[in-house]
Amino acid sequence: MIKKGFSYIGIYFLYGLALLPLPILYGFSNVIYYILYYITGYRRKVVRENLQNSFPEKNSKEIIAIEKNYYSYLCDLIVEIIKMPVISKKELTKRYKFTNLNQIEEHLQKGESVIACSAHYGNWEWGMLAFGLNLTEKKYVIYKPLNNKVFDNWFYNIRSRFGNSPVPMKQTLRTVAASRKTTSVFCFASDQTPVKDPTNHWLTFLHQPTTVFSGAEKIAVQTNRPVFYLKVKVLKRGYYEVDCIRIIAHAKEAKEHEITKAQFKILEDNINATPQYWLWSHRRWKHKPEIN
Repeated sequence: MIKKGFSYIGIYFLYGLALLPLPILYGFSNVIYYILYYITGYRRKVVRENLQNSFPEKNSKEIIAIEKNYYSYLCDLIVEIIKMPVISKKELTKRYKFTNLNQIEEHLQKGESVIACSAHYGNWEWGMLAFGLNLTEKKYVIYKPLNNKVFDNWFYNIRSRFGNSPVPMKQTLRTVAASRKTTSVFCFASDQTPVKDPTNHWLTFLHQPTTVFSGAEKIAVQTNRPVFYLKVKVLKRGYYEVDCIRIIAHAKEAKEHEITKAQFKILEDNINATPQYWLWSHRRWKHKPEIN
């Protein structure tokens, strides 16, 4: 009960912060950056190791520059997520633009359900909210539930504000089956680390053997859905643009792992161009391939 009480206090505090204008929250972001990077060193060892392994061609000065830019953006991301409970449709539409969204709409208008894949690049939380605003058909967003039930319920309500239906990862197949007669879009964040399993698919990503989720591809092939990748570009502080890239129109025509490889190739190119906007503090490479 004590833990639950503190969770509610935390939510009320965050909601109070959310009522502040974004320029003020970005001012807090500058302070948080100094605390995270210079005082606490939050996960700096993980970030440094990830960057060094991902960019072996870069010297230490270049790595540190990316590292600092990452922490600066991470703090912006934190305050932007805090803003989510109260951000208006008008404000979100102004700050998150989509290109080639008409290609997704064309499939939906023909009654064809769509698979949309993204990554933890840029503000993926705002991205899913804005995606919900821009499409009229049913939208399911696959997510990993938080361990704290109070905060998990809070985030569930926030994520469903503008028409999305959040779906816990373990309920994905059940939801796909239940919605098979409804035209819909299923959204996946494909760059999460799967549970270690001998059957996992591995590929080379950022110069490293990387185990990846292939669930989105399997569902797409089984249901013959078109697959899109939502490529995020950060225009400036608090402003984003998403290019809806069609990977394949008929998934059954794809070779094995072709769709998954295409997703990670787009993400890798995006990271190489502007690396500071990916989630480097995540232990992405905690699993290693087994050597026979």
